[in-house]
Amino acid sequence: MMAVLWLDPLEQLDSVALSAFTAQGLMISQASSATLSDEDIINADVVVVNLSRNIDLFKQLQSRQTAISAIAPIVARVPREMLELGVEAMGQGALTVVSSDQKSAVEWAETFAQANVAPSKKQPAFVFADPVSRNLLALTERVAQVDVTVLLTGPTGAGKEVLARILHDASPRYEGPFIAFNCAAMPENLIEDMLFGHEKGSFTGASKVQPGLFEQAQGGTIFLDEIGEMSFHLQAKLLRILQERSVVRLGGQKAIDLNIRVIAATNRNLKNAIAQRSFREDLYFRLSAFKLTIPPLRERPLDILPLVEQFINQQAAEGQPARLTTEAQQLLVTYRWPGNVRELQNVIIRAMVLANQGPIDSQHLIFDDMPIADEFEQQRAVVQANGYFTNPPLPNGAQPYFSETMVEPDQPLNQAVKNSECQSIMAALQASRSRDQAAERLGISPRTLRHKLQKLREQGISVTRAYAR
Repeated sequence: MMAVLWLDPLEQLDSVALSAFTAQGLMISQASSATLSDEDIINADVVVVNLSRNIDLFKQLQSRQTAISAIAPIVARVPREMLELGVEAMGQGALTVVSSDQKSAVEWAETFAQANVAPSKKQPAFVFADPVSRNLLALTERVAQVDVTVLLTGPTGAGKEVLARILHDASPRYEGPFIAFNCAAMPENLIEDMLFGHEKGSFTGASKVQPGLFEQAQGGTIFLDEIGEMSFHLQAKLLRILQERSVVRLGGQKAIDLNIRVIAATNRNLKNAIAQRSFREDLYFRLSAFKLTIPPLRERPLDILPLVEQFINQQAAEGQPARLTTEAQQLLVTYRWPGNVRELQNVIIRAMVLANQGPIDSQHLIFDDMPIADEFEQQRAVVQANGYFTNPPLPNGAQPYFSETMVEPDQPLNQAVKNSECQSIMAALQASRSRDQAAERLGISPRTLRHKLQKLREQGISVTRAYAR
């Protein structure tokens, strides 16, 4: 994918034109004299500038390139009736001159090929080709300059960690560490130790002082992913850290001052979680000093083909880049992508394997047909397939947590299955001393059980909140 910086003070390309350019392997970045940044110039493989009346814009662009050591060639667009302006541009160092009424993406691809313009060997770390994405990127870069806590929201796989990394890299803290941590990845007691650290002798096996991730992020940024999965107990401790900007290690007494930026991310609706009393309202307002929402991939379709190009270049063997047919490109752009960027990457990797170094066509694209949005139904199907719907035995004469009215003989089968699963979960919780033990009884992971409990709360079913691990 060739990065083209498009400077036109008179007219902007619309979404249809941008899509046509993308189909030709040209990623257009539009800017004006007022909005043009040094980063735009540095990242461009070629610059196209419309010289409507005089050579001034060309000279200004050349001066900025010289100041930042950018070497992208410049293609000048001039009106047909002002041939002398084109001659002057060539004399100033323009690569070539074309008519300003040339707008066809195919013609531009041919122009670049004839002028021997090639894309840079380096691949951009991030893709922001769609206008929706570009607006989000511009806002992110502005927020990065202000040292505030940021909450990133958006669906799973949409790129929240990518945005967190940009917030760090574009901030004054860019030389400091960037520490990423998934709040749902491990048991609560381990999370507490990793985040806060511990003093020597604070518990069995604590043979030395261990700084936590908050301390390790000093001078930089800590990114807390899946913050909605954090336990209520840890939420209270996190709130105190955000309020006091200090942390106390486990087993310690001394508060350690922190100079860090906190970025949190979630794919959950935290306002609903607040209403269900599974997330602290005061913590929500501390985290969301500024809130950025990443739209799903289907709402930024012009990002799809540049992302595909990036994934192909990452996976292709040296000197053997794959290409997509027009039918494959159309199929990729029109698919709804319930799994977002993560699903797109999986589809492209599978397609490259099936294409066997040949062109990727529509028959090579195998989509994940699983209804990802309906997580509860997805997990229910897994549990049903493994036969986990029978109620586990209850010790000491304990009574199961359900009433006879929960299952009715004339209710639909899918509802009956849901009720049966609910009964099994409640019975396992009542019969177990901890959530981990209940998950083991049910034959599922603790994380899956946590998700199931959250789904039950969203349906208005009262479930146990506080139980030991």
